Amino acid sequence: MSFDVTADAYDAFMGRWSRSLSSGLADLAGVTAGMRVIDVGCGTGMLTEELVSRVGQASVTAVDPSASFVVATRNRFPDSDVRLGRAEQLPYEDGVFDATLAQLVIHFVPDPVAGLAEMRRVTRPGGVIAGSVWDFAGDRGPLSVFWDAARTVKADTAGESSLPGTRRGHLEELFIAAGIREVVPSVIEATIEHPDFDAWWEPFTKGVGPAGAFVMALDPRERGRLRRECRRRLPAGPIVVTAAAWAARGLA
Repeated sequence: MSFDVTADAYDAFMGRWSRSLSSGLADLAGVTAGMRVIDVGCGTGMLTEELVSRVGQASVTAVDPSASFVVATRNRFPDSDVRLGRAEQLPYEDGVFDATLAQLVIHFVPDPVAGLAEMRRVTRPGGVIAGSVWDFAGDRGPLSVFWDAARTVKADTAGESSLPGTRRGHLEELFIAAGIREVVPSVIEATIEHPDFDAWWEPFTKGVGPAGAFVMALDPRERGRLRRECRRRLPAGPIVVTAAAWAARGLA
């Protein structure tokens, strides 16, 4: 699995979904003017954009382990503090943020409890920590059709349903294990319309995340079979996909 891809590749694959979820997560965290906030695992800055619209660039910090994503987000928000860094080792002092948010990130952190504990550390006492992950275990993520088809090509394909936080209740468990208080669960939904099958399929060929890595590892015959299996499961167009993300908020 890799997110060491271009910003354009990520935006084509997951960027629109991230933008659609962002207002819901910012609402859950209660982000309003006057707050200092951080976007952990900012990617190409979709949630960052929502936070900037609420508190201004100077009050938004963002961090990501991908150098290409950091460059893209810095270019979009030159007055924000955007740094290279991992969730488990955030390069900030204790208690400096009013709200710390992580969108579609926690399930990819190698040690999610350590990452959430770092998020708690950099949040002021009584400040908010909020995060979201796709409901892959409940088959309500945006990639359900893809992984269902993938298992007809390789029966032992795991997909993403076993990733941390993707089953009901697990995200809250991770928050609590990290010492976050008064944890409240929620669900955020997003809908994306693809004009036709090619528009739906093409982002999977860019090598982004577990799905992209799966496609890139297939030989041409297997890739063609996967494409046909996906097409068989979907309408000719437009293709409208509604997905749900588990979300949680708590206090530092």
